[in-house]
Amino acid sequence: MKLEKMDAFFAARLSGYDEHMLEEIEGAKEFYPYTASLLPQKLGASVLDLGCGTGLELEYYFALNGSASVMGIDLSSDMLAALKRKFSDRSLTLICGSYFDVPLEEGRFDAAVSVESLHHFTAEQKRGLYRKLNAALTGNGYFVLTDYFAESAAAERFSFSELERLKREQGLESTAFYHYDTPLTVAHEIELLTAVGFSRVRIMRNWGATYTVLACR
Repeated sequence: MKLEKMDAFFAARLSGYDEHMLEEIEGAKEFYPYTASLLPQKLGASVLDLGCGTGLELEYYFALNGSASVMGIDLSSDMLAALKRKFSDRSLTLICGSYFDVPLEEGRFDAAVSVESLHHFTAEQKRGLYRKLNAALTGNGYFVLTDYFAESAAAERFSFSELERLKREQGLESTAFYHYDTPLTVAHEIELLTAVGFSRVRIMRNWGATYTVLACR
C-alpha cells in the first residue's frame, strides 16, 4: 500500500466521510452518541476535542449542551472548514495543526475528548500529549477516549513494524504523520494514561475493537 500524509488522506476523503464513519465502522452509530453523553452537561462547559475532524461526536454533544465552548484541533483544514459550516452558531475555536504541538493552557478544560484519532501514534508520542492534556484539565476534569485498539501485544508490534517497513520502502521521511493504523492494546493505553498522572482510568463500553475509556484527572 502507498502511504499518504495524514492531512492529505482525510482531505481527499471529505466527501462522504461522515457517512463512511457511521456506516462502515462497527458500533459507530452507538459510540458517537455514547461518547457525547459522557461529556459535561453544565452551562458553558469548556471541552477540548483532539482530532475533531468533521465533528461527528459534536453533533450529538451540542444537541445535549448547546451552551458548551469547544476547542477543536485537527491536521485537516478541509475538515475544519466543514465542521465550522456545520456549527456556525456554536462557540467553536478551531486550530489547524498537530495536537502534539499546540500549547494548551493549564486548568482550562472541563473535559477532553478524542474519537477514532489516536490509534495512529506511538506510546511515546502519546505520553507527552497525555501529560500536557492532564495539566490542561480542571481539578475535576476528565478525558473521554473512544478509539480502535489492537487485539494483542503481538498485533500492536506488527502494525508498528509494518509502518516502518513501508516508510523505508517508499523513501518517506520518518517524522511526518502518515495514515496507517498503529493501535495500542487497550491495556497498554490504560497503563500509559495512568503513568502520566490520571488518577482513575477505566473502560466504559466497547463495540468490537473500539472501546470508550474514561480517564479522570
